Parts: sequence; structure tokens; C-alpha cells
Amino acid sequence: MKLASLAGPGRDGALVVVSRDLRRAARAQAVAPTLQAALDDWARSAPALEALARELEAGRAPSTPFDPKLALAPLPRAYHWVDGSAYVNHVELVRKARGAEMPASFWTDPLVYQGGSDDFLPPMADAPFADEDWGIDFEGEVAVITDDVPMGTDAASARGHIVLLMLVNDWSLRNLIPAELAKGFGFYQSKPATAFSPVAVTPDELGEAWRDARVQLPLVVHVNGQPFGQPHAGTDMTFDFGQLIAHAAKTRRLGAGAIVGSGTVSNYDRSKGSTCIAERRMLETLEQGKAVTPFLSFGDRVRIEMPDAAGRPIFGAIDQRVARA
Repeated sequence: MKLASLAGPGRDGALVVVSRDLRRAARAQAVAPTLQAALDDWARSAPALEALARELEAGRAPSTPFDPKLALAPLPRAYHWVDGSAYVNHVELVRKARGAEMPASFWTDPLVYQGGSDDFLPPMADAPFADEDWGIDFEGEVAVITDDVPMGTDAASARGHIVLLMLVNDWSLRNLIPAELAKGFGFYQSKPATAFSPVAVTPDELGEAWRDARVQLPLVVHVNGQPFGQPHAGTDMTFDFGQLIAHAAKTRRLGAGAIVGSGTVSNYDRSKGSTCIAERRMLETLEQGKAVTPFLSFGDRVRIEMPDAAGRPIFGAIDQRVARA
């Protein structure tokens, strides 16, 4: 099934079930008022939401046209947002571009950081920034939402705690990152509000494309209407989502509604392009001696989506304009 949160009177939106073709939506308030409320009682709410989804597909549920412009992030705010860097070839490339060796442990011990989760951007709203000189960049990713994950859960068991998937634009301010990381305390100002796809989907919606706790499909990015990259999200993903969840839960519980991101989708096959400007600039530096592609300017537009094998959209698109705050 596919779920979304439509703008409403409260901060957390109104939960709706969305048809597979993303054209119709049925309000789910009889089951749960918000997605977080549904996740808090997932064992009860999931079967009821699935029944509503079947009614919607059969044309028997009251519905209205689904307008992604009215959608908030599926979870407009969350208790926990942890982003990984599961595509280690991307990390290796970053370090290579600045002449640094990558520790061998990066291949066995995931990199993660905890991001701000109190304010996520709607998928089609402007992305506001105060200064172009901060180095505005996008990062195309996949993320999962979990139910309650006990502390110490292993990777195999963690896969069973994945209940929904989304697409991500993890906006980054590249020119703020070096000085911030040099302090030795991690990202903060360099990681502004994140955007998510209009709908979150259950793993079964992906069919055979959900395998080994990875999404086996390309992630497609356009900038100002021009193709930028379409690397395969399942290829070269060093750590699957079960491993990322287990890493995050090593010393703490994860509450229902925790979001775990994959990090920038990246392939060794560079002909597939990139899902962030920083990676393209690194490749330019290695190949030409200098970066050529500029970071984003006010008015630029970024679109991130994932079609299925037949070319049909699964999650809807994150389609945002870079705007002056």
C-alpha cells in the first residue's frame, strides 16, 4: 500500500491511502489520524489500512484526486532521523579527490549521523536557503521507516522491522561542511531540512525490486529538466538497510517511525551519473584537475523519482525549486 500525509489543520497532516497509480486518495482517519499514530499501533493499523487500500483499488472507497502539491512529507516530523553512507564507493571517491586514504573499517562499520527531524520539507515545496555561497547541493537517497526496534537487534532481525520506504533529498550545504567537520563534532548547520517523496510505500509494493533489504531499481535525478544521473540503488550498496538499522540500534532502541536513510546513491559505473553535485565535481577534479559543475543557484529545480521496471512512478517525485529564504 501507499500512504501520504495531506496538509491539514495540524502539523502532522492527515493520513491518506493512495492508489497504486498515485491518482486517488482515501482518507484514513477512521484507522489513524496521522502516519505517526498508525506507526505507533502498526500491528492493528496496518491490516486496516491494507483493507482500505484494497477498497480504494476496487473503486469502492470514497476518494478524491491525489494532488502531490498538497502533500507534506509522509512523516512531516519524526522522532528519529538517522542517515547512513551505505554506498562506500562514494565515500572512497570523496577521499580520493582530496588525496586521502580511506580506512579499511569503512567497508565493515557503517557511517551514520543523526539529522534534524523536527521539520521535514514537503516534496513539492520550495527549498529555502539564505545564501548561494553556502554551496547548495542535493543528495538523492532511499530511506526506510521502522516500527519499534529493540536495542541490540541484529541485521537479519532488523530487516523484519522495515515497514515503509520513501525517497529522500538530503539537502547539503557543501561549503559549510569542511569547517563544521573540522570541529570534530559532526554535521549541523551544513545539513538543513530534508525532503521526502509524496508517498511512503510498503515493501511489497516493490515486488521483486525489494530484495536483500535493498531497492533494486535506478534512482532518477533531473536538474532544471536535464538528466543528471540514474544510478542503481541496489548495486554497490555496501550495507543493506538491515545492517544500517542494526548499527543504529546497537546502543539504543529505535521508536516506531524512526527513519533510516541510505546515503547518496552511487555506482562504480560512472556512466550512470550521480545523485549529488559533489560527486560529479569530485569526478571532474580527478579527470580534469578542477571541478566544473557549479552548485545550485536560486531558481534551480531538482527532481528525484524512482520508476518501476515498466516506467511507472512508485513514490511520486520530489520536485523542488531552490529559493531564497
